[in-house]
Amino acid sequence: MALFSRVNKAAISPAPQKAAAAGALPGGYSPNSAGLGAAMVGQYYTYQEGDARNRAVSVPTINRARDLMASVIGCMPLVMYNEIWNGDEMEKVNIAPRTWLRRPDPTVPYQFIMSWTFDDLLFFGRAFWYITSRTADGYPATFTRLPAGSVTTTDMTGPVWFAPSQQVFFNGGQLDPKDLVQFLSPAQGLIYAAPGAIETSLKLEAARNRNASSAIPAGILKQKGGEPLSAQELADLSAAFNAARASNQTAALNEYLDYQETLTSPDKMLLIESSQYQALEAARLANVPPYLVGVATGAYSYQSAEQARADLYIFGVKLYAEAIAETLSLNNVLPNGTYVKFDAESYLAENYAADKADQPEIENTQERIAQR
Repeated sequence: MALFSRVNKAAISPAPQKAAAAGALPGGYSPNSAGLGAAMVGQYYTYQEGDARNRAVSVPTINRARDLMASVIGCMPLVMYNEIWNGDEMEKVNIAPRTWLRRPDPTVPYQFIMSWTFDDLLFFGRAFWYITSRTADGYPATFTRLPAGSVTTTDMTGPVWFAPSQQVFFNGGQLDPKDLVQFLSPAQGLIYAAPGAIETSLKLEAARNRNASSAIPAGILKQKGGEPLSAQELADLSAAFNAARASNQTAALNEYLDYQETLTSPDKMLLIESSQYQALEAARLANVPPYLVGVATGAYSYQSAEQARADLYIFGVKLYAEAIAETLSLNNVLPNGTYVKFDAESYLAENYAADKADQPEIENTQERIAQR
């Protein structure tokens, strides 16, 4: 049997125990204030994602990109492994997982906590899990997610996070950093990286809504000569003209009146070109291939649904998946030499099989143009 399929039963978690209180830490943490932040954990009515994040996710392209990547993160299981020397190289050997690997938070599904942890990394550049219980060996047994929008750190104010914070406050109460798992994204959070682009998208969407509700006349009746008509006569003439057009009857105008159509086009009214460009900017901001969020990019297409899923993982998901896995492999979560990773291979293999069975091949117009 291959080394990769071995199971090390010694890695099975000991029975969970209640989390032990941590001692004082350097950097400003006061043990006397430990209960203030911890008391707020689980008080869900106080949880908030933050106005900046909520405004960003109201941009349709960013919302779509977020949902696509969150769905991938949420469906990939975590695998625990060790590394051994096989004579030529270090080889990853799967081991029996600790109890939290399938459900880090026993109160919510695995997909939920993973997807929202990714959400925090995407928008804020960091995420937080609070350790709710520990095993007999002192390592975490269960966690709960703390929304990044409800967390403040007094030793780092952003927008770039340089290390795990030692002064963490949750809804105003201080937390012991020893009871936290702090995830740091290699990419700056969207709300800090491009607030101008997000604001432009929101203003453009507001302008489209205003234009869509504006009552612009289909045309204008213009008097060219003769005795000037009164306001009432013009209103009666306009009403008769509209009634004739609405019932497909013949409308009559004399030599002194002329009808001119309004030249405003729907494309200009709804700012189609500007919206397409801003959607492309939002896709770039989220590191998602534009075609996956419905943005036209000229000649670029994809060869198959399999390739589309691979693009989504490589360009968008992988960065955040590795940040989560690396953090959960640190020595404050797992014993030294034990690691976790997302099973991306099974995700891509599953999509490959489905693609071969169900998806017709789509012409890659970019390659076709290059071959001309």
